[in-house]
Amino acid sequence: MLKLLAATYAVATAAAFNHPGLLHTADDLARVQDKVNNAEEPWITAWELLTANSHAQLTYQARPQTAVYRGSDGVHSENYPILYNDAHAAYQLAIRWWVGGDSAYADASINILNGWASTLQVLGGSSDVALAAGIYGYQLANAAELMRSYSGWDAADQAVLKTMLLNVFYYENHRFLVDHNGQDEYHYWANWDLCNTASMMAIAVYSDNQTMYDEAKNWFLNGPGRGSIIGLIYKNYTEEGSGKQISQGQEAGRDQGHATLDFTLLGVNMQQGYNQGDDFFATNTNVGLAGAEYVSKYNTGHDVPYTLYESYLGTEAVISNSSRGINRPGYELLVAHYADIKGLNASWTALYRDQVNANSPSGVEGGGGNYASTSGGYDDLGYGTLLYRLTA
Repeated sequence: MLKLLAATYAVATAAAFNHPGLLHTADDLARVQDKVNNAEEPWITAWELLTANSHAQLTYQARPQTAVYRGSDGVHSENYPILYNDAHAAYQLAIRWWVGGDSAYADASINILNGWASTLQVLGGSSDVALAAGIYGYQLANAAELMRSYSGWDAADQAVLKTMLLNVFYYENHRFLVDHNGQDEYHYWANWDLCNTASMMAIAVYSDNQTMYDEAKNWFLNGPGRGSIIGLIYKNYTEEGSGKQISQGQEAGRDQGHATLDFTLLGVNMQQGYNQGDDFFATNTNVGLAGAEYVSKYNTGHDVPYTLYESYLGTEAVISNSSRGINRPGYELLVAHYADIKGLNASWTALYRDQVNANSPSGVEGGGGNYASTSGGYDDLGYGTLLYRLTA
C-alpha cells in the first residue's frame, strides 16, 4: 500500500507552488530579519526568546526513531515526545538560519530532518496515532519547507524526506480523514481533522504535489467531519453592542484547552493556504475570525452565549470552564491577518493574544520549550510575535 501511494503521488506534481510558502514566505522572513537587525520591539525580544531556547542550539541532539507511538497499544511504550521535540528543533534552527544568516544553523536543521527521513518507518499506538500524524506531520513539513532552498541540502536527501512524509505521515492523514477509524462524522473532535488537513496540505506544498494539495483543500473546506471549516463552527451569534458575528466552536462544551487549540490549528490551515493563493481566512465571510473572537472572549473572562451540543460522549449543556484562560500560542497569527492585513475587528482575539503574552516571562509569544513540557506545549510551532506581528 505504501509503495503504491509513493508511485501514485510521484507523478502528481504541480507546475507552480510558492516556495517557501507554508507558514512563512521569503518576504515574511525578510521583514522579520529587518526588524531584528534594527532591534525593534517587540521583535527583538521575541528573537532573543527564540535564540535562548534549548531547541534552537547547535548542541541540540536529535534522536530519530524507527517507530513512533502515541497512545497505548498494549505492547509498545509511547515515545512521541522525542518526535515533537525534534520537529520543533528543526523548525527553530531553520528560523535562526533565515533571520540570523549563519549556515551552521541550517546544517543543524537538515541534520535533524535527514535523520528522521532515513530512520522513521511507521507511526503506531492507539487511535491517537492520527494526532501524531497530523501535528508532527505539519511541523516537520514546515521545517523542511524553510530549508528546501538551502544549497547545502542535497536533492537526494530531500527526496528521501519527501518519501518518508508521504509513506508515513500522509498515509495516516489520508486514512484518518477518509475512514475516521470506522466512526461516523460526529465521533471525533475538530482538532483531529484540523491537524490532519494541516499536515496533508504542508506535505503537498513541500512535495509540489497538486493532487494532494487539492485533497487537503477540499477536505478543509467541505469535508464531512467536525474539523472542516464548516464542521468546526457550530453556532453563529450577533454580539450585543458591536453587532459583529461571534461563532461557537465544536469543542466549546468540552474544555478550553481544546477549544483554543482548534483555532490555533485553523490558523495553520488558513495561513498555509493563503501563502498558496487560497484565502481560507475569508471563508464564509471570515468565519475563522468569528470563531476566534468567541473563544477569545470567553477565555479572557467574559460571558458568551452558548447552544447545547450533543457530542459522542453525551450532552454538553453548558460551555466548559475547564482550563479557562489557558495560555495557548497561535493567536498572533490570527490577529496579524484579520486586524492588520484585513483591517477587521479582532479585539477579543487581540485581548487573548495579549493575555497569553503577558503570562510569558518575556511578554511575547514563545514556541516549543517555552510552554508545558507535555504535548500541549508543542501543538503549535509558535513564535508568532517574531514571525507574524506587523505592528508594535
